[in-house]
Order: sequence, then structure tokens, then C-alpha cells
Amino acid sequence: MTIFDTVPLDQLRRRTSEKWRAYPPDVLPLFVAEMDVPQPEPVIRAVHDAMRSGDTGYPHGRAFAEAMGEFAAQRWGWDVDVAASRLASDVMVGVVQALRLVTDRGGAVVINPPVYPPFRAFLEHAGHVVVPAPLGTDGRLDLDALDSAFGRARAHGPRPGYLLCHPHNPTGTLHTAAELRSVGELAARHGVRVVADEIHAPLVPSRHTFVPTTTQIPDAIALHSASKAFNLAGLRVAVLVPGPEATGDLAGMSHVVGDGVMHLGTVAETVAYRECGPWLDQVLDGLAHNQRLLAGLLADQVPDAVWSPPEATYLAWIDLRAAGAVRAGTDPAELLLRRGRLAVNPGPTFGDEGAGHVRLNLAASTSTLTEAVGRMALALAD
Repeated sequence: MTIFDTVPLDQLRRRTSEKWRAYPPDVLPLFVAEMDVPQPEPVIRAVHDAMRSGDTGYPHGRAFAEAMGEFAAQRWGWDVDVAASRLASDVMVGVVQALRLVTDRGGAVVINPPVYPPFRAFLEHAGHVVVPAPLGTDGRLDLDALDSAFGRARAHGPRPGYLLCHPHNPTGTLHTAAELRSVGELAARHGVRVVADEIHAPLVPSRHTFVPTTTQIPDAIALHSASKAFNLAGLRVAVLVPGPEATGDLAGMSHVVGDGVMHLGTVAETVAYRECGPWLDQVLDGLAHNQRLLAGLLADQVPDAVWSPPEATYLAWIDLRAAGAVRAGTDPAELLLRRGRLAVNPGPTFGDEGAGHVRLNLAASTSTLTEAVGRMALALAD
């Protein structure tokens, strides 16, 4: 029994978030990045106490950034420059603001599809030209593709950017120190500035190592939040952390960005970083169990599925291109929903490279995952 087995499905269905209201009750939802766990007790107490005392005003001070820095030092040995950091209301808002500081308005930004769909949406909404540098067939960064994309990005202005997803969503790939250094060298050669979304960084099992981007690329800016790892998406806040050569960039960020930060979000996430390490370790143990479970279930019931356990995150990026109906041109996510009443993320929403794939949320109970694979097998049966 893991932490994911502690909240019954009928109790989860009483939640009113998107995960539990986007589809009818007969659909099993494993699409949105929300975990099926009880929130950490210290966070529940902190938010309850803040509400009881009327502490619902505006945030003040550096407590959240300091807590994130303490967590980073303990987990990754990373010395965060708290004084130089800045807050934003969430990671994607922070991404746009960081790119506004270091790139040309309307200039090009490189991304690595298949990648988190809001990357493209937010960048285009901000007026940027999106230049793809697809991951390699091994699911890792393709340095030749990056080199070419950085060159193309320069055609749209002298200060292009690169939005790095680390750990990568949806594949769960962790970029190594050597890969990050190579990215930094390429970026410097082309005059490209790196902004890294590191929101999934705490969700790394002990057998793997998360290497913060700014420790290898000194002029990069990284964004962190406790919202994904501690299941606090509704109480979000983000911190922008500059590398040693990017502190001057963040110093120029408008105070207006921080005005949108939710005080209860900082209360919740500060406590999460400072007091909820043991809870996170239970989550990581549960994810290791669920990876083994899913691997066995897929091998037994959906032999056409191609999947490798991710190095990080609680997401499974499953290749279903070998399934008969998918080979015939049917989108697997549509098939799973229509025939299996199973909701997953369609691969093409992450980029054209995601065709024939689905993203499935692993942060669920043993019974839910077992039921999900059973529904998948039924939906894909010829």
C-alpha cells in the first residue's frame, strides 16, 4: 500500500477541480497533472490557521524563496541566491516575464517538442515566434537539432531565447550535467538565453540526480514551485532564480509581476518546502511502485505499448503506434476515451512529434492504474 492508495475513488470524485469535472462520472481521469493523494498535513494546518486568523492579504518578504533555497540545498546541494530571486504568480507567468527580460519582444524562442503544451501557447500569446528543436528518438536533447534551431532563431532578432523543460514533460527525461553544459556552450555561441522550467524537479527518485540548470549555465534563469510536487496547483506561486551571470537581468524585473502572487500560495508552499520532505519521500516511493506496476500491466495486457519508466515526474509517455487501430490512423487518446472511458492527454497536443502517443498520470492508486490498463486493453482490442 502506498500514499496513492489512501484516498478512495469515491472520495476523489467529490473534488471539483478540472480533473474530476471535465468528463462524465463513468470516465476514469488520468490526464491532468494532479495527484490522487491527501495534501500534506502541515500545509493543511498552515492554510487553515491563516484563514482563521484572517491572514489573507498580500505577500511580504522572502520567506517562500528562503524555504525553496533551503529545500534546494538539502535535496540537490544547490546554493540558491535568494536575495537575487523574484516571485511570480506561477511558473508560466514567470517564464514569460523572464523571457521578456532577456529576449527581443516578438523574437524567437526555441522549445523541444514533444513538450508541455502551454509552452507554445504562452509564447505565442506573448508574441514570440516558436522554433522547434525536437527531442531525439531516444527522448533526449538532440544537440544537432538545437544547434540548427538556435541558428534559425537568430533570423528573427539578435536576442533569441530557449525555453528548457527540466525534467522534461511529458517524457520524464532528466538532463545530465554534461548535456546542460553542452546546451550552455551552444547557447553562448548563438547568443541565445536559456530559461528553464524546473517545476518537476522535486519529483526525482533517489536513483537519479537532478542537476539545476543554473549550476551549468551561469546566465540561465530557472523557475521553481512546490505546486506540482506537493499537489498544490490551486495554491500556486513561483520563484525565479538567476544564475550567477543573470542576477542583473532579474534586478530589472518590474515589481508588477510580484503583485499577482497569492499570499495563501506562499503560506502553503513555504510550509511544503520546509516541513513536508517526509511526505514527498512517500510520494516518490509510491511512484517507484507505480512505475513497476504499470510496466507489468502493460506487458501483460497491452503488449503493443512501448514505454520506459521516466527518470522524473509522475507522468507516463506511452507509445501506442504499434496498436492496430492506431496504425490505421485513429488517435489513441480518442479511442481510449470513446471505447475505454479512459481520459489521457493526446500526444499531438505536445507537438506533432507526439502523434500515436498518450500521456497518462501515474500518481494514482494501485486499483485505479490496474483499471486504467484494463480499459486501455479493451479499447485497443481489434
